Amino acid sequence: MNYHVSCLSLPGKFQTSAFVKITLLGTGTSQGVPMIGCDCNVCLSKNKKDKRLRSSVLIEHDGTSIVIDTGPDFRYQMLRAGVKDLDAVLLTHEHYDHVAGLDDIRAFNRIRRQPMDVYAEKRVLTRVEHELDYAFGDRKLPGLPSIRLNEINEFENFRVGSIDLIPLRTMHHKLPVLGFRTGDFAYITDTNYIPQETLKKLTGVKVLVLTALRLTPHISHFNLEQAVEAMQKINPERGFFTHMSHQIGLHEEVNKTLPAGMELGYDGLEIFL
Repeated sequence: MNYHVSCLSLPGKFQTSAFVKITLLGTGTSQGVPMIGCDCNVCLSKNKKDKRLRSSVLIEHDGTSIVIDTGPDFRYQMLRAGVKDLDAVLLTHEHYDHVAGLDDIRAFNRIRRQPMDVYAEKRVLTRVEHELDYAFGDRKLPGLPSIRLNEINEFENFRVGSIDLIPLRTMHHKLPVLGFRTGDFAYITDTNYIPQETLKKLTGVKVLVLTALRLTPHISHFNLEQAVEAMQKINPERGFFTHMSHQIGLHEEVNKTLPAGMELGYDGLEIFL
């Protein structure tokens, strides 16, 4: 299912006549769904919408393509979505299920014959340098990933090709995390608290993708009830949930319980703005 939003005018510098295409590459939590060794009804479901790779999103606009987060499923997500070129990677935070696939940007190094731009906060870039130390040493061997690190922060908007981006500060328990807004679309994962200043930055957003881990409370993620409350506060035209574990329940059954305008996201969902 594709969700189409007609945007006749966008605020300020986001004004454009070109469509923005968003693809949810993965909507699962750190262990994915199905989870190894689990025989619950969600993990055994035959519905493709109950199969969830680790959370990631692809944004395409006017010849520019960016991915938010490169988890362990990044290589397969690129193949499944048929991505042939990529301009940049944005990282929300340094947890393994959001960065583990970064080594696979080597394929795009070969295609583009240049380093891959990676945008993240300083703390996250430091972790990337540590985890992929072989990519940053003085000795450059053939086939190693080539990465150009770009530091960003919550206070400064930035641009990648034709895509303007607003960083969105949220908290993942005690860990600062960034979400991102471009035009009328915003993406926020791994959070259990959205500050007031970030809520202001979300004013007027038409489509929001927001984390909703499971039905019961969690120390560092919104559960579904909390995510619904956050959606109602932000009030987008459409809301989709992501970063869901097998404890969220069956896709079709949970969707029936959600308020109008909200639904569970699923791998492969395409949104056009």
